[in-house]
Amino acid sequence: MSALLNAPQREAICYLDGPLLVLAGAGSGKTRVITQKIAYLIEDCGFAPSAIAAITFTNKAAREMQERVGKLLKTQPTGLTISTFHSLGVRILREEAKALGYKPRFSIFDATDCYGIISDLSGSVDKATIRRLQTLISNWKNALVSPEQALKDAQNDTEKLAAQAFASYAATLKAYQAVDFDDLIALPVRLFEEHPTVLEKWQNRLRYLLVDEYQDTNACQYRMLKQLAGVRAAFTAVGDDDQAIYGWRGADIANLRNLPQDYPRLKVIKLEQNYRSTVRILKAANTLIAHNEKLFDKRLWSDLGQGDPITVTVCKDNEKEAESVVMKLQAHKFEHRAEYRDYAILYRGNFQARALEQHLRDQRVPYLLSGGQSFFDKAEIKDITSYLRLLANNDDDPAFIRAVTTPKRGVGGTTLEALGTYAGERHLSLFAAAFEEGFAHRVQARQLAPLLEFCEFINRFEHRAAREPAGQVIEDLLAAIGYELWLHDEDDKRVAAARWENVQELVKWLATKGEEEGKSLIELTQTIALINLLDKQEDGNRPDAVQLSTLHAAKGLEFKHVFLIGVEEGVLPHRESLEPAKIEEERRLMYVGVTRAQRSLHLSYSEKRKQGRELIPCEPSRFIAEMGKDDLRFSGGKADSTPDKASGAARLAAMRAMLSAKGGG
Repeated sequence: MSALLNAPQREAICYLDGPLLVLAGAGSGKTRVITQKIAYLIEDCGFAPSAIAAITFTNKAAREMQERVGKLLKTQPTGLTISTFHSLGVRILREEAKALGYKPRFSIFDATDCYGIISDLSGSVDKATIRRLQTLISNWKNALVSPEQALKDAQNDTEKLAAQAFASYAATLKAYQAVDFDDLIALPVRLFEEHPTVLEKWQNRLRYLLVDEYQDTNACQYRMLKQLAGVRAAFTAVGDDDQAIYGWRGADIANLRNLPQDYPRLKVIKLEQNYRSTVRILKAANTLIAHNEKLFDKRLWSDLGQGDPITVTVCKDNEKEAESVVMKLQAHKFEHRAEYRDYAILYRGNFQARALEQHLRDQRVPYLLSGGQSFFDKAEIKDITSYLRLLANNDDDPAFIRAVTTPKRGVGGTTLEALGTYAGERHLSLFAAAFEEGFAHRVQARQLAPLLEFCEFINRFEHRAAREPAGQVIEDLLAAIGYELWLHDEDDKRVAAARWENVQELVKWLATKGEEEGKSLIELTQTIALINLLDKQEDGNRPDAVQLSTLHAAKGLEFKHVFLIGVEEGVLPHRESLEPAKIEEERRLMYVGVTRAQRSLHLSYSEKRKQGRELIPCEPSRFIAEMGKDDLRFSGGKADSTPDKASGAARLAAMRAMLSAKGGG
């Protein structure tokens, strides 16, 4: 075991006498504890790798853990599970599909597919209404509420509409032999409840569980963990109640509160030494979070030195704030000979990024925006993956509709409508209905011919997709449907070329992954569905660019220098989160922002904010005062009516002049 571990980390790794909760403060080395514990279980305690499951929330975290465990062990562990909750859910469902009345090759629908189904069922075309219904249904599933219960509890017309759609939605998915993202947890929970022998099999298979980011679990995930842990309760949960910021997404901090009640023998170990930030940054973070009611008391400390004071800049308006932040960042980079990748600009809402992007572009500062459109969300990628989904599961109706109409194959809207009606009456998928004698009598021969031709084309490729190298099959598929030509008919030359390049990237990725992992195109399609749902951005080596990110998306990351903007009442805390429980979550969000910084932290807020054509007066966020005055240095605004000679822009100009005088530059 590494000599670099501190005493609480070492204790957390070696503790195996019952259920364990590791309270891991920001930057306290929690991933190290999880990965070292996996190595300890395998090498010192004789656990088979296949008997251990480490569960995370993102593919990125799972990949990082996998790599770190690989480096710690002498031999590569086979059968070790390091995966997201959802990937584990898929694994359980594939193996036990029969018990729930699914076939092992069921489809996984993404939000767009489900949006279409809910839109049809609710009879609504209003995007905001459909999204609201989608959110309600998702929240019910995560809280283990049945459609019947939802209808009984409905408080208003929207909830009533959602509850009515919920029951039909569940039946429609089942008819398509499909599941949505929430089902990947809810269905295993139901399976374990209804089939004790299946539960016992999985309890015996996974004999030790480690759970990362435990404070982010929802009711459904907690139930699944309790089921898998069983009476043995051999698990380590790692979490931090001060970083619970996903309440709006169904995460339930009560899961942390309930652990000691559900497991009276629970041991709690606190990791309070922070390896990330300076003393000043941590002192401000501790002072701030002390305003929340504490589930468990802990105080972060660091031996990385005092560090610089935290700056608070008051700006005239949000336009000036964006300009000032970019100027200050450049001056700071110049002064400290830093790189762009050392900096992050964090904010509460995506709308705050627009002005920043403009000033960064004007100043030619390279930047990355997190939470942008994912590769798998691009229309051309969805076009091609709809074909792949159909090869993997003929009952996938949304994929069928997209594939048969992109590029158009002579199958018109009336034919598809007739097919949909017939399939609905006979409880069949669109694909299966196309081959029925009964359907052939409803349409003319010239309508039927192109439809059957398309289905037979899919059958031919399905046969090949399960047997031949993935790269070759996808190349031939693209040639057969004439996708490149179709793109050029649809868009102007430049756009079509860029879209085709994306498709080529997908082909290359599938071919390589197929070869490396020995997987057929059919198997790879399931991988795509999960990647697409789980982490919207693959994170390779970060280029030298400033990171722009919302506070939610920045959780788990760290940067040498952090600019946190828009720290105003109504923005952070958000104007819709002013009731006590929500204020606590907003305060945790601010805490997450503060604890991302390693060396320096710069806060800013505006005296006025532009809304439409008006300038609205703003108040500084209560969180600034709650950080304590000792380590904050204020500048700008009313307090600073004389021009600030050492402002970012002036300092930058002075340094450049000095350098060019020396013949540098």
